[in-house]
Amino acid sequence: MNDLVLILDFGSQYTQLIARRLRELDVYCEIHPYNALSSLPRAKAVILSGSPASVHDPIALDIDLSQIIGKVPVLAV
Repeated sequence: MNDLVLILDFGSQYTQLIARRLRELDVYCEIHPYNALSSLPRAKAVILSGSPASVHDPIALDIDLSQIIGKVPVLAV
């Protein structure tokens, strides 16, 4: 079975581009919405594909990432 890299989509316009670049490198990846964190398959790594909103914005998303932080490598873009 291929190692899986998950891309959690927070609304970035680059999510599909990130996935395409990974696939060009022969890396198996899947795109999932950020709010489906509890039902995600096991992955070797996770990429957080950000939203157009600033993290300092009062209406920024407040997501509990404790399921993945410290368990797999995480890259936030």
